[in-house]
Amino acid sequence: MREGRLRAPQARRGNALHAGAWWLWALGLATAASRTTNPLLLGLIVGVAGYVVAARRTDAPWARSYGAFVKLGLFVIGLRLLFSMVLGSPIPGTHTLFTLPEVPLPAWAQGIRFGGRVTAEQLVFAFYDGAKLATLLICVGAANALANPARLLKSLPAALYEAGVAVVVAMTFAPNMVADVVRLRTARRLRGRPTGGVGAVLQIGLPVLEGALERSVAVAASMDARGYGRTAHVPPAVRHTTTVLTLGGLLGMCAGTYGLLAAEGAGYGLPVLGIGLVLALAGLRLGGRRSLRTRYRPDRWGVRAWLVAGSGAAVAALLIRAASVDPEGLRPGVVPLVAPTLPLWPAAAILIGLLPAFVAPVPPSSSKELDR
Repeated sequence: MREGRLRAPQARRGNALHAGAWWLWALGLATAASRTTNPLLLGLIVGVAGYVVAARRTDAPWARSYGAFVKLGLFVIGLRLLFSMVLGSPIPGTHTLFTLPEVPLPAWAQGIRFGGRVTAEQLVFAFYDGAKLATLLICVGAANALANPARLLKSLPAALYEAGVAVVVAMTFAPNMVADVVRLRTARRLRGRPTGGVGAVLQIGLPVLEGALERSVAVAASMDARGYGRTAHVPPAVRHTTTVLTLGGLLGMCAGTYGLLAAEGAGYGLPVLGIGLVLALAGLRLGGRRSLRTRYRPDRWGVRAWLVAGSGAAVAALLIRAASVDPEGLRPGVVPLVAPTLPLWPAAAILIGLLPAFVAPVPPSSSKELDR
């Protein structure tokens, strides 16, 4: 009996995890990835994100986007290596791998090299840099695969409702179009018709575009029927105060985020980020007065949502601390070229990100019940 209580429950409409908790968890992993270039730690972060996605994603169309983000990350790594080989790198190196034909450039392009010597040090540095960016993209893909965009829209502040609708429509258009293509190709295959070639692509493309247009018209009609775009009268003083608070808060958040990501700004980054966040929230609170909207069965932020979001925040905080305590372990050197090692306690801190795979409700075989 006790073991059944500790086990995560089956996800229903009433106990489904808040969509914002998934984004906070993923942003925590992304923040941790931004503090290191160690490929072992970055690979561990990718593994944690992939395990949680495999354990807790639904069968909804947006849940299939994680694989696309992984492929995009691999493409980024390959592109970063290609640019390093073709355009050179400021990293000095003594281990020459091969030499490309060098194109002479005019005097005004001094400092830019096209071709030439390719060293192992510059390729390793490019790989570390590309792996960090790829990990950031994969963390965003994990949040996109786990969080229901429609339910996330319900939780947005009223001031961000119009922008949130545009984002949700953009996020759901591509997965639905891919699903239409798969459905039409399957139907043609069952009828014995070819699914490849220019003719088949043209015959499939027309129904896909027609379906996208019909969905767009249906979305526009439903938004108009629900009174989308209606605004309330707000005094000029409130509008000006909202603008000042929102812009000041966003600037403070940008400055604080830059301080956290920069190696020298960790001291002022967190306080500035906190002040900017408070100002931005106050501006959004005031700006929500002009939006007339209600929430039907709003999502609740429960204990499991706190655990999921807190696990991501804990990973980010511990990796930020590790970057100041053991910078060599999180940023292995390339000159001289040394093999990266796995720091034990930062690696253990990343494993805290696995907590959602055990505390988040287990998704059902069909996600239609959660979407209602």
